[in-house]
Amino acid sequence: QVQLAESGGRLVQAGDSLRLSCAASARPSSRFAMGWFRQGPGEEREFVAVFKFDGGATYYADSVKGRFTISRESAKNTVYLQMNSLKSEDTAVYSCAASSTVITSQLKNPGAYAYWGQGTQVTVSS
Repeated sequence: QVQLAESGGRLVQAGDSLRLSCAASARPSSRFAMGWFRQGPGEEREFVAVFKFDGGATYYADSVKGRFTISRESAKNTVYLQMNSLKSEDTAVYSCAASSTVITSQLKNPGAYAYWGQGTQVTVSS
């Protein structure tokens, strides 16, 4: 069982930057991937970004490309989501997710992730 601990969500102004953190209690396999999904008010959960530990590949939703960066702390099971130029539409609960079995074609599918954090609220005020 992998536990995920998120932190960093808060209220910010449009245009501000914010960094979210997610620490995993373990990394069961070399195919481990950790990522972020978000769910805004009245919306479905959507993919934001993911980091594959095997090779370090990263993937982003089109809506955040060029503004958000996902990275891993070297030699640790911790990933960060650096969010720049925040917009009001980025307001959501951001949840960290992890999987030790997800394949590349399923990285953007929340159903492919077995482990989830409790979520952290990001509110962007315009």
